[in-house]
Amino acid sequence: MTPDRADEPHPDVQAFLELYNSLDTPSFDEVSAQEARRMFEEMQVTDEPAIELESVEDRTIDGPHGDLPIRIYDPDTDGEDRPLILYIHGGGWVIGSVDTHDDTCRKLAAESGYPVVSVDYGLAPEHPFPEGLQDCYAALEWVADATDELNADPDRIVVAGDSAGANLTAGLSLLVRDQGGPEIAYQLLVYPSTGKVTETDAYEENGEGYMLTKDDMEWFRDHRFEREIDLGNIYATPQLAHDLSDLPPATVITAGFDPLRDDGASLVERLEDDGVPVEYHHYDDVIHGFFGMISEPVDLDRAHEAHDDAVSDLEAALE
Repeated sequence: MTPDRADEPHPDVQAFLELYNSLDTPSFDEVSAQEARRMFEEMQVTDEPAIELESVEDRTIDGPHGDLPIRIYDPDTDGEDRPLILYIHGGGWVIGSVDTHDDTCRKLAAESGYPVVSVDYGLAPEHPFPEGLQDCYAALEWVADATDELNADPDRIVVAGDSAGANLTAGLSLLVRDQGGPEIAYQLLVYPSTGKVTETDAYEENGEGYMLTKDDMEWFRDHRFEREIDLGNIYATPQLAHDLSDLPPATVITAGFDPLRDDGASLVERLEDDGVPVEYHHYDDVIHGFFGMISEPVDLDRAHEAHDDAVSDLEAALE
């Protein structure tokens, strides 16, 4: 399967890229991880939330490496027995937070009517693989135990994430299948990185000029892994697993001008070949990161379309 790329990015995306490239900010590989986080927060976090919800609460739960922050979004505190979404943010395992993905989680909660729990897992290099994945597993255990409190159904837990968060989502689903844990009913994978990304056509076609670059991706990988042996770990790179059968049904979303595009399509093929039900949505004229572009100053119709498609898939599978 080779997903299409439009002749040019959508005009709104092109306008964003021109603005982004004009800022002349340092690339991630020119700064420390801490400075990269600060830069990313400044780009992503706004003073006012895009969507108001009935309840948004910050908490701390026990994690395997100390206190683990989470944020709970509830669009309807009187709702009962609903599916629940555990959201794992993107950012190359090095940057990003519950704050940078606040709008995304608010929109998923508002559009679905489900509570969303966003986890602030430990970032590399301070927390190299597998520590971030271990944090996500602890968050999954917590939401499974807290479904009564959250008025949610323990048999309808969705794990979702974008980019590095989608990698962690896929790794978590594989870990639970192999080693046990709370059952995952569905997985939402937004431009996931789960295989040999550097060996794809999309990596060469889209590795420069479309925000996420090849240099950025190398920088992220170098920070994530402390030991070379972990590069071959199937829970870090799930497509290295020989068998992907018996994983939860999935929705996979990819973007035409994304270096991760073909890797996402490859995952779709692998899952389908191993008997896992998959819904696949490809948006040929947008870039990596578009799923979060749902409010000013960058508000893309295609991003809202992707949210609609994702929520429709969840509703069809879970209700």
